[in-house]
Amino acid sequence: MKKWHSYKLSDVVRFNPSERLLKGEIAKKVPMDLLQPYTRGISGFEMASYTGGSKFRNGDTLMARITPCLENGKTAYVSMLDEDEVGFGSTEYIVFRNIEGITDNKFVYYFVTSPWFRDIAVKSMVGSSGRQRVQQAMLENLVVNLPPLAEQKQIAGILGALDDKIELNRCINDNLAS
Repeated sequence: MKKWHSYKLSDVVRFNPSERLLKGEIAKKVPMDLLQPYTRGISGFEMASYTGGSKFRNGDTLMARITPCLENGKTAYVSMLDEDEVGFGSTEYIVFRNIEGITDNKFVYYFVTSPWFRDIAVKSMVGSSGRQRVQQAMLENLVVNLPPLAEQKQIAGILGALDDKIELNRCINDNLAS
């Protein structure tokens, strides 16, 4: 195991990366209600005309930035798009994307869903009661310790296998209930 190093988060993860989606273009939309609490996958999408909002690709992580959605665990890993397809969703998402060769996209998802990171995000919230939002700039400047890329992939692989088992058990339970 190699030594972990400290980085400013914005040096190892892209925040709300720029994507091209024209106004009026029909694309897959992921509204906030389709992010299930503490669930890796996205439960569905709707085809809609793009009028604005967060844009993302497969491999990105969506995190709700507004109360109570963040506290309720609304964070997801995007994997339901076609290759090179851009989707969109709520303006209340922060989109995280790995930087190739520095961070692993699945590790970024598990890092963002960690209780440590979520607690920092929640504590950074500002705004009026009931409409508080995460201060993205605070997260961008957060100093974090990260393992080397190979170790990130190993960690994400282990956690991903556990999530796969949880999803399989959920499907089995749904089948038994119906």
